[in-house]
Formats: sequence, structure tokens, C-alpha cells
Amino acid sequence: MAASTGTELFPAMQKETLHRYLAQMPVLQALYFAKQQLNGFLVLKSLKATRAQKMLPKFLALIRQFEQSPAKALAATLLSWLEPIVRMWRFTKSNGITEGFHTKMEMLSRRAFGFRNFENYRMRVLALCGWNGVINRV
Repeated sequence: MAASTGTELFPAMQKETLHRYLAQMPVLQALYFAKQQLNGFLVLKSLKATRAQKMLPKFLALIRQFEQSPAKALAATLLSWLEPIVRMWRFTKSNGITEGFHTKMEMLSRRAFGFRNFENYRMRVLALCGWNGVINRV
């Protein structure tokens, strides 16, 4: 058995100190645990439809809890982003790749101050955004 370095006690001591501190301030304690619960919801990436249906009422209850606290602005933000958050739970795909290509194309057209014809622009986009060696003429 390996010798203990004592480092595994440090997180336990931190947690104990945190709980003692929060016990002295009930409002802060409630906000802290609500924040931890919110983090738990937001790290969930994909859920089956039945699990998402079970999670949504809990998430809405958490938002209502924030509405009754000093974190009213956070509750308003979460409500305004409710649909994208639920969509994030249901679908694991994102449009990050599309947005990246779009940014490259925007930067290209800004640097070029406009190409004389579309074919030159198209060739440059294919060169920057990846090209498998075959140009499909349409």
C-alpha cells in the first residue's frame, strides 16, 4: 500500500470549512446549493425524451427559487434561454463547425476587399476550409 501524503484530506477540510461558513449565512447557503444544482443541470449534455421530461420540472422549480432570491436577473436569463437549454439536453449536435467556416469566409472576404468573380472566391474558400481534391462544378 502506498504511503498517504495527506493531500486527500485537503478537499475534505475545504468542504468542511465551506459548510461551516455557509451555515452562518442561510441565504448564501441556499444560493450556493442552488448554484451547484444549476451547474449539475447545465453539464448534462444529452438526455432521452423521458429523462428530459423528468428534469424540466426540477429545472423550472430551480428557476422559481432563483426568482425569489437576490438572483432575479439570473432567473430571467435562464427563462430567456430555456428553449436552447432544453434543446441542448435533447440534441448533442451543434453548429460550431458551420460557424467556424462562416467566420473563415467572412475574414477572407474582408481581407480581399471583394473578388472580381465568384469562382476566385469559391477557390479560396475551398483552399481555406478544406478540400478533398475534387471540385464539383455546378
